[in-house]
Amino acid sequence: MLQVGITGGIGSGKSVVAKIFNALGVPVYNADSHAKDLMTTDGNLAQAIQQEFGSLSYTSGGVPDRKYLAAAVFGHPDQLKKLNALVHPRVAEDYRKWLSQQQSRYVIKEAALLLDSGVTPLPDQIIVVTAPKHLRKERVMARDQRSEKEIDDIMERQLSTEVMESRANHVVVNDGIRPLIPQILELHKNFLAIAR
Repeated sequence: MLQVGITGGIGSGKSVVAKIFNALGVPVYNADSHAKDLMTTDGNLAQAIQQEFGSLSYTSGGVPDRKYLAAAVFGHPDQLKKLNALVHPRVAEDYRKWLSQQQSRYVIKEAALLLDSGVTPLPDQIIVVTAPKHLRKERVMARDQRSEKEIDDIMERQLSTEVMESRANHVVVNDGIRPLIPQILELHKNFLAIAR
């Protein structure tokens, strides 16, 4: 089964692109939302995170304290690496299990850190979704109520669009000018042909 990865910087619109593929009947695994679920539902993972980051990393109700964890890893690459080293292998295992249950010709894995998490193997085909920086900022500010400084800090930590594009098989432009759907239909046709 052909595996296709979708990634892109914050606010690029990778989730919108994934939803369009899903509307075409392609199963989509959203790595980021599964990671959030696993941090709550996987007792071993929760225990490992609390051992590494302290009991305050979870609320009394057993839910990850995202603000606390974000503050613990923000600007501390070594701490972020530790958190990723706990979460990413568990997500990779969950994805393999999900993949084994799919019947489709190809599947989509949507992940913000697809190219910079060190998780291997990479999908067979990689799509990078791009958009101008100012547009990405506008989208995130409207969606997340984050400050411009917070968004700049996140963008600074992510791989540049140029680096992502250099590692991609396909680039989808989501600039609000070039229509998205024709780009995705073309890719869908290509993937079905490859997956025969």
